[in-house]
Amino acid sequence: MTEHRRAVDGTTTTKAAGPIDRLGHVLKTDGETPVIPDVRLTDLEPYVGLRYLSKLFKLMGVVLLLLLVAEIITGVVAQGSAAIPTLLGEASRLIVLAGVLWGVGDLAVLLVDVGHDVRAARILLARQAHSGSPSAPAATPPRATEPANGVARP
Repeated sequence: MTEHRRAVDGTTTTKAAGPIDRLGHVLKTDGETPVIPDVRLTDLEPYVGLRYLSKLFKLMGVVLLLLLVAEIITGVVAQGSAAIPTLLGEASRLIVLAGVLWGVGDLAVLLVDVGHDVRAARILLARQAHSGSPSAPAATPPRATEPANGVARP
């Protein structure tokens, strides 16, 4: 993420850390894709498509608002105050649709953030599984050769 957020004291700004940054610089190599066992390369790629989709939906919302402004100007110039009742209905419909499109764009950004969290969890789980010692097979309890009542069973 390239957005800047305020630090705790409110006087300085810091760059928001992505999931790879939060895992530390151990995972990063110089200019190469990090090699982490049991982590797919798709887990390390950014969600470029969802970011473009978010920008597309927000752009469509802005275009609808611009069309609303053009429609209001055209209606008032062509028909005067007689167009106001029709324009109010059209304006409310276009404003709601633009708001829905903007909200869908924000949901796409939310999906990107969820994906980063899932990716970070996968990487951390793979690191924990790789760094842990192999578990020993569970020991089976020894079978008693003779039951407690003294009667042997085949």
